[in-house]
Amino acid sequence: MRLGVLDVGSNTVHLLVVDAHRGAQPTPMSSIKTMLRLAEQLDRNGRLTKAGADNLVRTVAAAKHEAAKLGCDDLMAFATSAVREAGNSAAVLNRVRKETGVDLKVLSGSDEARYTFLAVRRWFGWSAGRLLVVDIGGGSLELATGMDEDPELAFSVPLGAGRLTRTRFRHDPPQQREIRAMREWLTEELAEVTRVLRKSGVPDRAVASSKTFRTLARLTGAAPSSAGPRVSRVLTDSGLRQLIAFISRMSAADLADLEGVSASRAHQLVAGALVAEATMRALSLPQLEICPWALREGVILRRLDQTDGDDHTVSDLGGAETTNGSGPDAGQEQGHNTGRMGQHGARWNQ
Repeated sequence: MRLGVLDVGSNTVHLLVVDAHRGAQPTPMSSIKTMLRLAEQLDRNGRLTKAGADNLVRTVAAAKHEAAKLGCDDLMAFATSAVREAGNSAAVLNRVRKETGVDLKVLSGSDEARYTFLAVRRWFGWSAGRLLVVDIGGGSLELATGMDEDPELAFSVPLGAGRLTRTRFRHDPPQQREIRAMREWLTEELAEVTRVLRKSGVPDRAVASSKTFRTLARLTGAAPSSAGPRVSRVLTDSGLRQLIAFISRMSAADLADLEGVSASRAHQLVAGALVAEATMRALSLPQLEICPWALREGVILRRLDQTDGDDHTVSDLGGAETTNGSGPDAGQEQGHNTGRMGQHGARWNQ
């Protein structure tokens, strides 16, 4: 089976095409990224601008055409925080559907955390024990923990690297007083969520996914991507503190010249590093292991769980209620009994 996964994020629209079969590791065939920065195309009322919607429609149409050229049997399309939080989200989604024929599903924040957790669990396996998974996106921070394939706790809080760059920094590079204020503010914002997570138990393995964490790990000495996905990579708290002291004094243009930093994400690197630092500090994590799999792989794995044709649905994609707060119930969803504790599977509804 050849699957296409279209991920409409806050920064990029990413089409990933894989050869995938139940019980086998998905094999990437093609990866196409288009930089849209949808989160930066919201007007003062929080609505996606016409130009932003036009760009989205064109990009989705092009991705659908490319997926067809590559022989995809199925195209699964989803959007995360930028579209989810737009005041005119319903109208934009309806336009995409009418003009491209693609039914773009909107994931809730807790869904993002759950699918990412599944991907990390499948990558590390059951021997990893209790997992704690952290993922920093453009619009939100996802955290999840548990012993199974579905987390016991899943949170999404509006602390994405792109969002905080736009809302908390006024200078490039940010002034030291902005850095200090951000650190203090993040400590307060994360206090309740991390308190609940800490009560769930000490993780056997603390893992980070997402481009932000991979970049931070690379800048602190982790192996480059060319070394392959199986190479062990970690981000330490001491290495991160030293890195922040260095990059917080650099402009976005200078950051883009660093090895492993993409020009499209350089402007939000400092904010992402501060979120990572605050999260590790709040959860008393001396290091995070880097997982190459994240949200997209989680979506693919859930889809493959149903290729045997049996109908034992866990949840509909995008069916959970969207929440954006940072309290103990914000973005939280209790885990389902899945994996080794029960029949596991989920259907992607078209």
